[in-house]
Amino acid sequence: MKLFTVPQIRAWDAYTIAHEPISSLQLMERASTAFVKWFCERFDDRCTINVVCGMGNNGGDGLVIGRLLLQKCYNVHIFVVKHSAGGSADFEANLARLHPMTTVHWITESTDIPHFAQQSLVIDALLGSGLSRPTQGFLAEVIQKINDSSATIIAVDIASGLLADTPNALSDIIIKPDYTVSFQCPKLAFVQPQSAEYVGEWQVVDIGLSAAYAEATATPYFFSTASFINDFKISNRRKKYAHKGSFGHALLIGGSYGKIGAIVLSSKACLRSGVGLLTVQTPRCGYDILQTSLPEAMALPDWHWMVNTTVPNIDGYSAVGIGPGLGKDPLTLQLLRELLPKLTQPTVFDADALNLLSEHRELLTLLPPNSILTPHPKEFQRLLGRPWQDDFDKLSLLQTFAQQHQVIVCLKGAHTAVALPNGTLYFNSTGNPGMATGGSGDVLTGIITGLLTQGIPPHQAAIFGVYQHGAAGDRAAQKCTQPGLIASDIINEMGW
Repeated sequence: MKLFTVPQIRAWDAYTIAHEPISSLQLMERASTAFVKWFCERFDDRCTINVVCGMGNNGGDGLVIGRLLLQKCYNVHIFVVKHSAGGSADFEANLARLHPMTTVHWITESTDIPHFAQQSLVIDALLGSGLSRPTQGFLAEVIQKINDSSATIIAVDIASGLLADTPNALSDIIIKPDYTVSFQCPKLAFVQPQSAEYVGEWQVVDIGLSAAYAEATATPYFFSTASFINDFKISNRRKKYAHKGSFGHALLIGGSYGKIGAIVLSSKACLRSGVGLLTVQTPRCGYDILQTSLPEAMALPDWHWMVNTTVPNIDGYSAVGIGPGLGKDPLTLQLLRELLPKLTQPTVFDADALNLLSEHRELLTLLPPNSILTPHPKEFQRLLGRPWQDDFDKLSLLQTFAQQHQVIVCLKGAHTAVALPNGTLYFNSTGNPGMATGGSGDVLTGIITGLLTQGIPPHQAAIFGVYQHGAAGDRAAQKCTQPGLIASDIINEMGW
């Protein structure tokens, strides 16, 4: 799924209107009908619904939604905030259609703002995505009153006050919805951590905008859905006469005294991802642990008891993963320094391998093209050598870093962002907060390394691996709850 900017979405509407053809009023009806379908599947007619409208097209959507819900015998109260002398053409047309059915309550001053009861619902149709500046004055008062209520809040397309493509200031007054129902595609703000309380649980509804426009219009932003992942055609079926050599030989390097568990988790995930053979290099203190906990893997013990120091012979390996539990000992740094120029295989760098790269930035120039880096936000900040100003600045820096070093970066977190060397970003659609637990990232490293080992191209291995990692986490959370989830549960739920 492509993520478009607000100007592109406006152009998408206009293209659909011109080429379907359909009037803007009919398109508004279609969008509102899609919203109402979503709404009626979740809320019954026993609740009181307050539709709060502005005077633009988002307010027009709200008027249509109110009319359609009235026709379905819901208890609906419609409020219009008079923040301008007149409304948009489609707003005025739908206001005229509504008058015979119900009384519209106009909010013209602060004393007109109603009290929204705790058990009621508020549908926010005040401003929509056309906002280009912070809300102020009377509109801000209405938004604050809605937020201060205990009502369930549902935003139409986007929460009023939330900027879709640029950062909001901390002082901005923004609706804090429980749900956002977005038309046709998500907004970029929906996948940014700083916007979380202004989005709530979000859902996209199809309103029939032109497929031809979407296909022809370029964007660097994508949202990885199940249908997109299926297009990769990464099959779980194997030929009858396949053997372990058919699925590659992976090398994982990691672990240090006190952190052997990290490389064990990564190794288990690598095996579960389907590799034929796996060799794991650990310090000697990890030898018994590895052989006992993971008899399917071959162990390559370092001479050193505490840390990895030896550059392995990497001939014959299909892919390499380095970093889980690695530590930052000077001898391990020397291993990394000598290993980098020898790497010709697809390679994943994680954890302390990334920290060593950030502390010795000259090593970044030795990264093989299309290497996959899997930092969490703090690790990525260290790689950059500077903090970012906001989430949108972070995305720009992520794109620049991937292009500058010609690497693939999986910036972990909710909606993990996978940046490719050509500047495109893929936001993930799977995963849950229960995965915010030690070892979860080590599992991802093992999954991606295993996919690379089987010959899957690096960009597909990164996007597919992140998606399946999150999907396994979702299945695990269903069984053991989010608070009860640990990294091993993700491995136990792997499979595609």
